[in-house]
Amino acid sequence: MAAAETAPAPEAPATTAPAPKAPETASSLKAPPCPPAAANCERASGRIVYVERVDPDGDGDAHFVLLSEEGITAPGISVIDVRADLRPQPLPGPGDELAASGPVYRGSYGQRQIQADRIAVGTEGP
Repeated sequence: MAAAETAPAPEAPATTAPAPKAPETASSLKAPPCPPAAANCERASGRIVYVERVDPDGDGDAHFVLLSEEGITAPGISVIDVRADLRPQPLPGPGDELAASGPVYRGSYGQRQIQADRIAVGTEGP
């Protein structure tokens, strides 16, 4: 009985496009320090991916979702709640950088977020 012959496996197509890059989380901004006596204070910085400019409860704060190495809310994500008197003008948007420090509380959806006491903003470069 003759051994069964098999056809050679097809070659994988050559790729010419580079693999997609993961979003950059490193921020050039340094998060402001927490006050020495502050309890439950965390720091985070990163690139803004979403801004809630108009808060449904009408208290004038703004919420920022950052790609952030600190991962306060979820791995790679930090949500920052900036009260009305700290709101930067003009309000930064996606692509800009934001850094903040403050106590961590649960948001309206149960997410962990920083209630900012201090912020720093960097705008997207050319």
